[in-house]
Amino acid sequence: MKQIYAFAEGNMEMRALLGGKGANLAEMTNLGLPVPPGFTITTAACHSYQTNHGLSDDLLQELDTHLTALEQATGKQFDDQTFPLLVSVRSGAPISMPGMMDTILNIGLNDQTVVALAKLTNDPRFAYDSYRRLLAMFGNVVYGLSEKAFDDVLTTMKRDKGYASDLDLTTTDLQAIIASFKQLYEQAGKTFPQAPKDQMLAAIAAVFESWNNHRAVIYRRENQIPEDLGTAVNIQTMVFGNAGEDSGTGVAFTRDPATGERALFGEYLLNAQGEDVVSGVRTPQPVAVLQAQMPAVYDQLATIATKLEQHYRDMQDLEFTIEHGHFYLLQARNGKRTPAAAVKIAVDLVNEGLINQHEAILRVAPKSISDMLHPEFDPEVLAAHTVLATGLPASPGAASGEVYFTAADAKMAHDAGHQVILMRQDTSPEDIEGMIVSQAIVTARGGMTSHAAVVARGMGATGVVGMHALSVDEHAKTATVGSTVLHEGDWVSVDGTTGNLYRGQITTTAAMVKESLATLLTWAKDASRMAVFTNADTPKDLEQALAFGADGIGLTRTEHMFFQPERLLQMRRLILAKDAAGRKTPLQALEKMQEQDFYELYRLANGKAVTIRLLDPPLHEFLPHDSREISEVAQDLGLEQNQLRERIAALKEVNPMLGHRGDRLAVTFPDIYEMQVRAMMHAVFRLADEGMKVTPHIMIPLTNSETELIWVRKLVTDQIKQLVATKGIKVDYEVGTMIETPRACITADKIANAADFFSFGTNDLTQLTFGYSRDDVGSFLPDYLSKGILPADPFQTVDTEGVGAFMQMAVEKGRATKPQLTIGVCGEVGGDPDSVTFFNQIGVSYVSCSPYRVPVARLAAAQQRCVQKNRRSSLHKAACSKKFQKNSIF
Repeated sequence: MKQIYAFAEGNMEMRALLGGKGANLAEMTNLGLPVPPGFTITTAACHSYQTNHGLSDDLLQELDTHLTALEQATGKQFDDQTFPLLVSVRSGAPISMPGMMDTILNIGLNDQTVVALAKLTNDPRFAYDSYRRLLAMFGNVVYGLSEKAFDDVLTTMKRDKGYASDLDLTTTDLQAIIASFKQLYEQAGKTFPQAPKDQMLAAIAAVFESWNNHRAVIYRRENQIPEDLGTAVNIQTMVFGNAGEDSGTGVAFTRDPATGERALFGEYLLNAQGEDVVSGVRTPQPVAVLQAQMPAVYDQLATIATKLEQHYRDMQDLEFTIEHGHFYLLQARNGKRTPAAAVKIAVDLVNEGLINQHEAILRVAPKSISDMLHPEFDPEVLAAHTVLATGLPASPGAASGEVYFTAADAKMAHDAGHQVILMRQDTSPEDIEGMIVSQAIVTARGGMTSHAAVVARGMGATGVVGMHALSVDEHAKTATVGSTVLHEGDWVSVDGTTGNLYRGQITTTAAMVKESLATLLTWAKDASRMAVFTNADTPKDLEQALAFGADGIGLTRTEHMFFQPERLLQMRRLILAKDAAGRKTPLQALEKMQEQDFYELYRLANGKAVTIRLLDPPLHEFLPHDSREISEVAQDLGLEQNQLRERIAALKEVNPMLGHRGDRLAVTFPDIYEMQVRAMMHAVFRLADEGMKVTPHIMIPLTNSETELIWVRKLVTDQIKQLVATKGIKVDYEVGTMIETPRACITADKIANAADFFSFGTNDLTQLTFGYSRDDVGSFLPDYLSKGILPADPFQTVDTEGVGAFMQMAVEKGRATKPQLTIGVCGEVGGDPDSVTFFNQIGVSYVSCSPYRVPVARLAAAQQRCVQKNRRSSLHKAACSKKFQKNSIF
């Protein structure tokens, strides 16, 4: 099997075998661009090396053949005393991993060839500068010698000589540095190989080994790059940017990678090699300055940049070297860019005719969109702050404020004009007022679907949960992280994208939906089969979601409407009542409030679907918990504290999330659901009088059987029929159910008989399938993820093998009964791109997610559709090609 390809033998389609760098070097060579000659050792050779723990004999034979060809092409030879051949050895994975793996330059220099290079170039300083670079890179990459140790030798020499820059070093200085470098080898018990062939073989092995270095492994994990790709190795003839003031090296982007603006962007250094630009040892110049210093070279760079961008149809990241005024291209790849730049570039490329809308949709990572919609910390200011603690990044964004430890204190501080950060051990629905007014929410406990996490995302607030290093004492009004104590009113800053907590105030920059993103999302909506709704409990939530292009509301959690003080008091009166007669007065009060809630949501939706879930959580969530609250509530309700405690104890459940909740409440307290349905219908009637038609979508939670759903559905529809008859108008409506238990999935064909639609509640379905408590999973889940026991948090990315199998079963069974059954997902994974892809595959009709994740879900849904269309197009082209070949007379 062929393991080495000369650049002229490859092309851009061979990325898996030649790596991204090798494939692009081959493509540019065949385009006639000024690429120094060389060859690529394939990723297959990397796999062989890892399996056999060494370079195979077959590979060594091929290497000799290609080295001979390279020597003939360049007129130079390894270890030649007149015309020595020098090469670079660079990594190049199929997926770009900038800086993660190793490179060694100037392979071929030794104590003799450095003298030959000095004579050949008539520049001893250049020759010895190149040699000292090789010694430092080889020692660090091959032998693992400390990079700092080599840097310290340079720093000491410059300090002792009073030099300001590496360029001040003389030939004599460089020779002394080389001697010191060799001493570092000796101190480590190593020897620098003088034979160029030995240098090359060691460098190739080191690059293969670097596939599994720590930073590369972490980078792949963070960027979801497969572990089994391997890296290619590129052997390329050296060209020298450190050959004098008419030489240099640089990096250029065909567009600004931060903003996406169409302009040549980058940096360069004269009299330098590539590592000087990226290491920071010298301050580079903007590439625009090159136009004044070397106008002909700049024009060549600009022409090549335009040609490559049009050829690859994407923004390019170029590495170049100038040797005595001659321009050489060392690399071109699709450039890394910020999310904002990715969107602008994709849209601009469509407008420039280089790609189509479907390609543009596929060019932007859905998860990156979330970062564009939240404020961010100013990077320069952030760099001056130290991370105090880190938790789970529950809701993206950046916020600074004064820390408060109870919802009441947070509310008071906000009302007094303070910026507030609410910091709790964990939160409950009772904290909602404090959460609403907070810039950010931080909890010491909880996972990514805990109450704090879900509410923060729903409100678009910055949120960090599960910060285990944090200990909050709300009574002392302090929080402790190690030896650091935060007091009420101290300023902190919270990064919901990284999960980091900082002391002090850090400047933020605002984010908004810019024109390019709006355009891309419009294209995505046109391309997608799946609708994208929002989870919204307030007009503010809905307004934000509609601004992001939501198709309507897929989930309104009515329980979130009951936690304002006046409503909570009525809710407690309702729960603590001894019988139906005692519940009548609080139900009447709540009905008026609910009617206004629903009226505002329906009116704002303006004809878009609004799905309202009837009361779901266990009633104990609305009751006071600690002594202070019990005392206050008893006084408000005119009860003895002991009476209140007895009632709370009577309602307490061992496992309330598996107990008296969901539609079980309707069976035991039917008047609660009847009240909510009346409130909905009165809101519908009001809007009908104003000329707006509303079709209520009423969702019954936690259904387990057809019989159960039939009973609760009748409760709902009886109320609707009675009210409609009284009003004398026709109202279309739908009554559906949430599929949240394994049993509901298994019996979905029967449940569908009584349901107008299904909506998966994936949080509960995941909880019940795994047997994980979503509020306590943070205590062990990080270990499961780090040890590879779970591939991802199943509350954040759907578990396709288990939970997903139940969902697919429910889809198939439900539609076997009702082929046109609408099926949605309103759980947390509804905004996760990987999950959305799966939902598309199993035929889900829509997803519903928090407002700030609507654009993310929209793009993910469109990408899946675009991939499917592209696949069908490819299959059609292949079929046509086969048909042509079969019928051809040639």
